Amino acid sequence: MSTTKTRDRARPAPAEAAPARTRRGLRDSPAFHFWLFTGPFLIGLAIFVYAPILWSLWLSFFEARFTVTPDKFVGFENYTYMLTNDDFVGSLGTFTAFAAFIVPTTWALSLGLALLVNRLRFMRAFFRSVFFLPTACSYVAASLIWKMSIFSGVRFGMMNTVLGWFGIENIAWLADPSPPWYWLVIVTARLWLQSGFYMILFLAALQNIPGELYEAAAIDGAKPGWQTFRHITLPQLRATSTAVILLLLIAAYQAFDEFFNLLSKTTWGRPPLVELYYKALGESQDYGSGSAGAVILTVLICAVTLLQGRFMGFGRGEESK
Repeated sequence: MSTTKTRDRARPAPAEAAPARTRRGLRDSPAFHFWLFTGPFLIGLAIFVYAPILWSLWLSFFEARFTVTPDKFVGFENYTYMLTNDDFVGSLGTFTAFAAFIVPTTWALSLGLALLVNRLRFMRAFFRSVFFLPTACSYVAASLIWKMSIFSGVRFGMMNTVLGWFGIENIAWLADPSPPWYWLVIVTARLWLQSGFYMILFLAALQNIPGELYEAAAIDGAKPGWQTFRHITLPQLRATSTAVILLLLIAAYQAFDEFFNLLSKTTWGRPPLVELYYKALGESQDYGSGSAGAVILTVLICAVTLLQGRFMGFGRGEESK
C-alpha cells in the first residue's frame, strides 16, 4: 500500500491543455489598415505627381513640338537653348531679386505680427483669425481685386483716390513697365496673402519658449525689449525662421497666379513659371524646351534651398550650434 501511495504521489499531474491561439485575420493587421488609408493617397501621388515629373524629365531630352510623344532625341539641346534664351534667363535673374526682397520683407512682417498678437491679453484669438484670414483667399481672386479695385489705374481706383488727396496725379500701375509700379502691386498682394500663415508659425514658436528664460534674463539685468528679443527670443526662433525662409524661397520662385492675372500677356515682369507656361502652351507649344526649363528651375530651387539651409544651420543638432 505504501508503495502504491508513493507512486501516486510521484506521478505528475496531467498538463492542462494550452489555450487555442486566436488567428488574427487580415482586417486585424496593422499593415492592412496602413495601406488601406495611405494606399489611395499614394496611388494619386504616383499618378498625378511623380508620373508627370518623370514624363517631363523624359520630354526634356526630345524635340517635342505639338506632341507629348516625340521620337527625335536631341540630348541636352533643349537645356542649352533655355540657358541661352534671354527671356528665360532674364526671368530667373529678375525673380532672384524679387525673392531677395519679398523673403526678408515677409519674414519681418510675419514675425512682427506674431510678436504683437503674442503680447495681447484679450481678443488674441480674434486678431489671430483676422491676420490669418487672407491665407484662405484665392491668389486669383486677390489679384483681380488688386487689379480692378485697389490699383486699377483710373481716377476712381482706391490708391489713386488716396494719392489725389495729396495732389498726386493718377498712376497707371500696371500699364507702363517704366517706372515699374507693378512691383508695388504684386508685392503688396503677396504680403497680404501669405503673411498671416507664417505669422501662425512664429506665434506657435513664441508660445513654446519657456518663461523661465525671460525670468532669468530679468534677474541678470536684461532690459525688456530689444535686449530680450535679441538674446532670447530670436535665438529660440532659429529653427522656425529657417523653415519659414525655406518656404518663402520656394514660394517666390513658384509665383504664377498673381503675375499671370495682373500682368496679362505682357512680355515684361514675367516669373519663370509664366515664361515656361507660354513656352510650352503658347503658340509654339514646345514641350521639350518647356520641360527643360522646368528641370533647370527645379535644380535652381534645390540649390538655393540647400545653400540657405546650410548657411542657417538647418538640420544640425543642438550640439553643433
